[in-house]
Amino acid sequence: MNPLLASHYREILLGIGENPEREGLLDTPQRAAKAMQYLCHGYAMNLQEIINGALFESTNDEMVIVRDIELYSLCEHHLLPFIGKAHVAYIPTGRVLGLSKVARVVDMFARRLQIQENLTKQIAEALQQITDAAGVAVVIEARHMCMMMRGVEKQNSVMTSSVMLGAFRDSPTTRQEFLQLIRRHR
Repeated sequence: MNPLLASHYREILLGIGENPEREGLLDTPQRAAKAMQYLCHGYAMNLQEIINGALFESTNDEMVIVRDIELYSLCEHHLLPFIGKAHVAYIPTGRVLGLSKVARVVDMFARRLQIQENLTKQIAEALQQITDAAGVAVVIEARHMCMMMRGVEKQNSVMTSSVMLGAFRDSPTTRQEFLQLIRRHR
């Protein structure tokens, strides 16, 4: 736990008119600092360590999709959570990526201060870089607490963002197949 971060949380408590010395708040600065470090641990991760050689030769050249990958991130504008799921696809060109690695790539970028549009692009570009796929597609659907808890307070709003690279951008048929497959089973 970072003592400087904890001291800043103590100052925040004072700034909102709370007494950081009252029983329920005595350890809150330390807990909040520890939580923030965990929520932002994506900064300490790197792509090569996450993949860790988990690329395997394969003759498959058909679409690989991982749907409904849970994600939790913090909005860089308000430091409030956004929560949702990512749907990720790629078209292999001689190598496939270990299944859990797709989710780990999503987590690495989600566990940073973010906006959803950039998160979507970072995931797609990282998977393209690692797999050298013929195409990569990423769709993220998320609920943003900065829109639900404050501001316009729209409880049922969901933001959807997408990035299509390679075959998913160039071929309407490939893109449509991906979008139909992620809608199925809902």
